[in-house]
Amino acid sequence: MQLTSYDDFTPLREIIVGSAENYLSHERDVTFELFHHENLTGFRSDWAYPRLTAAGGGTPQSWSIKRRFTEELHQDVEALAATLADLGVTVHRPLPLPPNAASIAGLGWQAEPTPALNIRDNTLILGDEIIETPPAIRSRYLETRLLAPVFRRYYEAGARWTTMPRPTLTDLSFDLSYARDAATTLGGPTEPVADPQPSPYDVGFEMMLDGAQVLRLGRDLVVNIAQENHRQGVDWLERHLGDRYRIHRVHRMADNHIDSMLLALRPGVFLARHDGIRDLLPEALQAWKFIVPPEPDPGAFPAYDDTDLVLTSPYIDLNVLSINEEMVLVNEDCTNLIKALESEGFTVVPVRHRHRRLFGGGFHCFTLDTVRDGSHEDYLS
Repeated sequence: MQLTSYDDFTPLREIIVGSAENYLSHERDVTFELFHHENLTGFRSDWAYPRLTAAGGGTPQSWSIKRRFTEELHQDVEALAATLADLGVTVHRPLPLPPNAASIAGLGWQAEPTPALNIRDNTLILGDEIIETPPAIRSRYLETRLLAPVFRRYYEAGARWTTMPRPTLTDLSFDLSYARDAATTLGGPTEPVADPQPSPYDVGFEMMLDGAQVLRLGRDLVVNIAQENHRQGVDWLERHLGDRYRIHRVHRMADNHIDSMLLALRPGVFLARHDGIRDLLPEALQAWKFIVPPEPDPGAFPAYDDTDLVLTSPYIDLNVLSINEEMVLVNEDCTNLIKALESEGFTVVPVRHRHRRLFGGGFHCFTLDTVRDGSHEDYLS
């Protein structure tokens, strides 16, 4: 059980698959609203979800998820884990969130915890090192504790285990410039996150960085920076890693995560939302082939009503998971993407994932690859 993972495409040997057990509600507060701001509009649409009565600060609101959706999500995640096991991959799982989990609290805030489902977000695996990254959503502050038993086993087998500095997460910890600049958003008109409240625990902007903002390519890391919180996180990462990795900063490819914008399927080949992403990348990567699939089919998604929170864009199905340089797990409902990948010579394994837009993640989000055959290779030279 030796941790070693440098990329997202060489042969996969071991992986952690998240848990959807007891994912019963979304904890809506200023941190949740800010994180999902690109899907906020003043009206109900394909890109919108219902607004709270007051924005910023205040008391969090628990937004219930229909029981049918939570049960079907659980079924689909368990089927994903079974598919990976059938393909010969060793699958590890986090602790399930208890059905009546106690609230968690920080300095000046309280939140109901969420299960460790989108586990790509709060952890970054770099070679033989586990790096727990600083979360931006209060309800996810202790999420990696549900992964601690797996991390500990890797640590006892020789892995390094590091935690980046944890933010205080007061309202004023957040740089709101990206959310307030409508010209930067990719998803249509956006309501600003307004009225952040001062706190005696304010320390100014704090570092926040998710693992899903990092594209791993052997010794090279492409990291998305949309605002000051991210910049501070990347500064820390550069100092911590030293000359072990080359970090390439890309600016505002998205609001935070880029694994529904750009994924490396093999050396020299990207899956991309659009070809314009090429211009944001380091020059050595601009020559790679970009597979840009057709626009998502609206009929491939379930219909939801005005009380359901739609947390992702229709491009979420680009969030695929590679088993190796030839085989890719893809949502079975995304037939256009399947055809596009097959036409490029990939073997596609269709897997069901019905409610990806309600729970903010796809197969790449739900997983954390811990052992792949790839090495600390230089793919850019």
